[in-house]
Amino acid sequence: MPESRPRSTAGKLRMGMVGGGPGAFIGPVHRMAAELDGKIEMVAGAFSQSPDRSRTAGESFGIDPARAYASWQQMIEVERDRPDGIDFIVIATPNNLHLPIAAAALQAGIAVMSDKPATATYEEALQLQAAVAQAGIPYGLTHTYAGYAMVREARAICAARKLGVIRKVAVEYFQGWMSKPIETTGHKQATWRADPAQNGMGGSIGDIGTHAFHLLEYVTGLEVTAINAVLRSVVPGRRLDDDCNAFIRMNNSATGTLACSQVAAGELNELRLRIYGEDASLEWRQTDPNRLIVKSLDSPEAIHHAAAGYLSHDARAVARVPAGHPEGYLEAFAVLYREFAAALVAWKGGQSHPLPPTLPGIVAGVRGMRFIDRAIESNRRQGWVDFNSI
Repeated sequence: MPESRPRSTAGKLRMGMVGGGPGAFIGPVHRMAAELDGKIEMVAGAFSQSPDRSRTAGESFGIDPARAYASWQQMIEVERDRPDGIDFIVIATPNNLHLPIAAAALQAGIAVMSDKPATATYEEALQLQAAVAQAGIPYGLTHTYAGYAMVREARAICAARKLGVIRKVAVEYFQGWMSKPIETTGHKQATWRADPAQNGMGGSIGDIGTHAFHLLEYVTGLEVTAINAVLRSVVPGRRLDDDCNAFIRMNNSATGTLACSQVAAGELNELRLRIYGEDASLEWRQTDPNRLIVKSLDSPEAIHHAAAGYLSHDARAVARVPAGHPEGYLEAFAVLYREFAAALVAWKGGQSHPLPPTLPGIVAGVRGMRFIDRAIESNRRQGWVDFNSI
């Protein structure tokens, strides 16, 4: 049985965050989502590469000043030896730091919850996969949309073969916030995403394309086997792609499309999934997340509502409020943290592989990075590439 630290007096798991300081979007989201269900408490952090900014962020979060660290290396070193040290670390940094932080935490015996994509490159993802296997410690990946109740319902419908054999899939994720070269204006979120040294070689495909790719495989239960992708850098001077259109083939002979763009002017966060089987189809949109549309050949169109009693067990299990009371992005994010907390407690109790199949982990991380790698290679070749080729 693995040695575990004492829990906090409130019985909560203790979380430390890397990144998420002043000007960050996703850091505060991680904190709110993690603490929503009362299972986790953020007690430490290295919130910025600037020690002063890290201390300022710690003050805003109400963290003990002694636990607002000057660097992530210092946080891991100190927290590892504290009797009340953190139980897990959250990585909310640019992608180039994901591997070194995760590997150091795992080596120190600290579990990891990471923002996506898992790493900056596919080769790094393989290194991380080996580190996770060697440590035997829980590792989770925050593919947020997997936490929505109606995504869980769509997944259950596909698993029960209620659509019949899946024939065609279509997923698209459109944003417009990078339609202008805002990375040249000092915009923090755009600057690192447009920098290959910090982001890796996948622009929009890494930032939002990996979400679309994961959602597609997560819901259908199928795997992409080949891809034919066209990547563009629409904004002049931009070094990474900001637009992608791809054809895909699945391992059951189904075909489909995957499109993502961050230069779709006017779009905010338009993620849409459609799955077509021989008997029926379904559609889910992130902008209307509490409804799942199911269309059949020989019966009226049906709209499934979140938290309704007729839903699958997996969908009902993540609902916090009765039907008709909408839940959204933060609640979906919190579902992943709730499942990670349960898995971490189980691991501390001696279970060796406690992550539930509904929670994205290192396998999803590796496949997401392979998607980026294969899309770039397909674009280079201007044709189809085998998804699983090296």
